[in-house]
Amino acid sequence: MGPVSLLSKYQKLSSWKGDLAKMTHLQAGLSPETIEKARLELNENPDVLHQDIQQVRDMIITRPDIGFLRTDDAFILRFLRARKFHQADAFRLLAQYFQYRQLNLDMFKNFKADDPGIKRALIDGFPGVLENCDHYGRKILLLFAANWDQSRNSFTDILRAILLSLEVLIEDAELQINGFILIIDWSNFSFKQASKLTPSILKLAIEGLQDSFPARFGGVHFVNQPWYIHALYTLIKPFLKDKTRKRIFLHGNNLNSLHQLIHPEFLPSEFGGTLPPYDMGTWARTLLGPDYSDENDYTHTSYNAMHVKHTSSNLERECSPKLMKRSQSVVEAGTLKHEEKGESENTQPLLALD
Repeated sequence: MGPVSLLSKYQKLSSWKGDLAKMTHLQAGLSPETIEKARLELNENPDVLHQDIQQVRDMIITRPDIGFLRTDDAFILRFLRARKFHQADAFRLLAQYFQYRQLNLDMFKNFKADDPGIKRALIDGFPGVLENCDHYGRKILLLFAANWDQSRNSFTDILRAILLSLEVLIEDAELQINGFILIIDWSNFSFKQASKLTPSILKLAIEGLQDSFPARFGGVHFVNQPWYIHALYTLIKPFLKDKTRKRIFLHGNNLNSLHQLIHPEFLPSEFGGTLPPYDMGTWARTLLGPDYSDENDYTHTSYNAMHVKHTSSNLERECSPKLMKRSQSVVEAGTLKHEEKGESENTQPLLALD
């Protein structure tokens, strides 16, 4: 074998090792089980990961009307995972992500945890985020709807807090693959509160969460929903994709159907789980700092969701205390109930809102 041939083989080997190192870096921290899950469920192939990412990046030139503020490998990869490595769909989602931000500039001004509106929503438990994932590795988000104090938080600020939280959470590659579960508890959510959920703001939320964010939602679970939440669903149904509709589940106060999909050991006692009642300040403390307290003292923390960096500064005081402690749910443990034995026989695990 001549020296030229040997050199060529060496160059190819070096290039292959470089690509392998790069792909290993993109999948760094993933468990072997998650890597296998990504291969089987998402069509993720480490051998062509770089090519998949580059194909999406090459499409950016087709949308000169959109400012693509991030195009690094790790960022594009989350969109590929969200769309099971269909490059065209992944690019469409990437474009919609930035377009949504361009069309709603006010929502993303000072898009940090220390923004006054976002900060209040986080302190009030919007959203709640359970520390541990479920048996499928999905992160569980909670919304206690009745905790919405409309004199204190606008719906837009709650949506901003949810989107910021998702930005932080989606940095975890395991969650890019395993996804999320959302549980919305409608206990004590009044008709007056529901009247503020107009079609325009519900559409804004759907566009931000369904059409413009690279997250995989394994289910949206309604519990203790009153009749007027059904009416709201009728309003938003035209904006939902068929896939989304099939993942919205109505449980009422039936714990059995909820537990068939999310095991009790992963749920707080408000949902009949074996965990302690959910502390509304848990996620707020994560973003706002360790000195956060129920009396609304917190460490003023800047959390840049795009780059996941944070810095601390002095304590400051927020609004005057409300009657309800911000770390408490309005739902008491055991509000939901189990069906009587045999009552759920010959029925579906839950009623889907289709």
